Amino acid sequence: MVTNSTIETLLNRRSIRAFKDEAIDDDTRATLETVAQHAASSQYLNDWSAIRISDPAIKAKFAEFGHQPYIAQAPLLYLFIIDEQRNARIAERRGVDTHADSWNLTSSYRFTQAQNDAVLALHAMETAAYSLGLGCVILGSVLNDIPGLIEVCHLPEYTYPVLAIAIGKPDQEPALKPRMPRAMQFFENTYPSDADAALEGLEAFDATVHEYYDLRNTDRPVDAFSDQIAKVGVQSVAGKELLPKAAAQGFRLER
Repeated sequence: MVTNSTIETLLNRRSIRAFKDEAIDDDTRATLETVAQHAASSQYLNDWSAIRISDPAIKAKFAEFGHQPYIAQAPLLYLFIIDEQRNARIAERRGVDTHADSWNLTSSYRFTQAQNDAVLALHAMETAAYSLGLGCVILGSVLNDIPGLIEVCHLPEYTYPVLAIAIGKPDQEPALKPRMPRAMQFFENTYPSDADAALEGLEAFDATVHEYYDLRNTDRPVDAFSDQIAKVGVQSVAGKELLPKAAAQGFRLER
């Protein structure tokens, strides 16, 4: 492999769930937010926004939604959202009826693209934070209570929460989580027709993951990767009702 400082930052990323009780200065915060704005944007619609959570009471609600107390202690906490509300208001200023059938920025396609843009922006912020010696954890857990998020952050029509991110100076140094063999995730031209061949190396990866969790959780055994996949696959997922909930929030979704 070739390497440079950017690659090293990406290869050494790990989720940080314990932060020092130190504020992040305004210049660093401005840098992180500006970097997020420079992420790719589908059709240059800029159809995402991020809400910076500084109110301790709202941070506590996020921790409650995510069932993770450390969220409330994060020096920086952001909620990234799909935001077609802004584009709707801009279009209305040009005389567009945003409730007409011809208005398509609230379609399922646009919903997906805006969600992608929000994730790209969040990832850019995360990478920038790691490059500055900060630590982060991406919080899908706050989506456990989407109605609660909508209420506490006063999210209007044509918006929808995507992910949150907590950022701060690390107060822990966890081991790097193992990654599966590249051959199991990167394919040439087409998806493998031989499903079993695509899983070559799985047993060794299972053993590596099991060892990683054994060392990290010495008092609590954790299933191998394959067992985790099987278990999660039959559980209800927080985002399972994503599109119906989005429709109720004001998105008109094409089926």
